[in-house]
Amino acid sequence: MRKNKDAPVDQMGANKCFDQDATPKVMRYQVLMSLLLSSQTKDQVTSAAMEKLRGHGLSPENMLHTDDKTLGELIYPVGFWKSKVKYIKQTTELIVRQYDGDIPDNVAELVKLPGIGPKMAHLIMDIAWNKVSGIGVDTHVHRIANRLKWVKKETKAPEETRVALESWLPRELWSEINWLLVGFGQQICLPVSPCCSDCLNQDICPSARRGTSKAKAQNKAQ
Repeated sequence: MRKNKDAPVDQMGANKCFDQDATPKVMRYQVLMSLLLSSQTKDQVTSAAMEKLRGHGLSPENMLHTDDKTLGELIYPVGFWKSKVKYIKQTTELIVRQYDGDIPDNVAELVKLPGIGPKMAHLIMDIAWNKVSGIGVDTHVHRIANRLKWVKKETKAPEETRVALESWLPRELWSEINWLLVGFGQQICLPVSPCCSDCLNQDICPSARRGTSKAKAQNKAQ
């Protein structure tokens, strides 16, 4: 179901939002920025904001010299954009002052940065540092893991889901699982009215709703 790689995350996810020609330090910084912006924001909106930021010049030094009003205009309308203006400035200042313009290379230090949570930290480690530190569990991974009963008991928060998944899922799949389930959640296993009739898991999924297809979901939305 994910073989076509045509979900929003495939085209506009954090691994697509950085400048391919940037220096390693700047590339890692841009990965961190894209994930900071992605919270409570659709991939399409995050990607558009990142494109504007890169056009402006998305490096730690340039962000420190960009006033809050301009920065807000560049990232709007990402979710909680006013707070994220503050997070960008505070995080960038720490990166320049404490890490010589680079981002931390471990989860413990990453989550100390304003606006960076555990999910983001694990994805940053994977994309920016090419190191698998844990599963990046967002709303899609959290929802689908519970629907498929991949957790022994229902989990209430993404961090609970991460711990539950890591307890049994082979480590070599920890990186892939985020990409697989996020795209699956964007296209098939939707938060509301999942397209169960189009899902190849419908016969084995404990939460399957028979007769709900993409077409029906789209008609309902209209």
